[in-house]
Amino acid sequence: MDMEQWHRADPLNCPAVAALGEISGKWKPAILYYLFSKTRRFSELQRLIPSISHKTLTQQLRELEDAGIILRDVFPTVPPRTEYHLTEAGRELDAIFLQLYRWGEAHAMPRRLAKAEENVVAAE
Repeated sequence: MDMEQWHRADPLNCPAVAALGEISGKWKPAILYYLFSKTRRFSELQRLIPSISHKTLTQQLRELEDAGIILRDVFPTVPPRTEYHLTEAGRELDAIFLQLYRWGEAHAMPRRLAKAEENVVAAE
């Protein structure tokens, strides 16, 4: 089914909406950014993203794993060592995130900056 047919039949259940649902989340882009370069341990991700809580990082990693975007390897050591890396499907997202970054830099960030400037002027 092509995009037009999907949107006529069920616009909220098209592949694009499904894909965005898998990668959306406050922290998922940051997690993926760090996994695009190499395999990371849980503790390393915590250090790289210091403002994420342990619970939220665990939840976001589980969601990405359930979506088939990352894999988790647990090594039977004391203490246990857990590493995360991208699946082939996850690696395909690298180019997509680069395009989203470029779009955000050109369109979303200028709007955010303009809005922030308006708020500063309004507060004066």
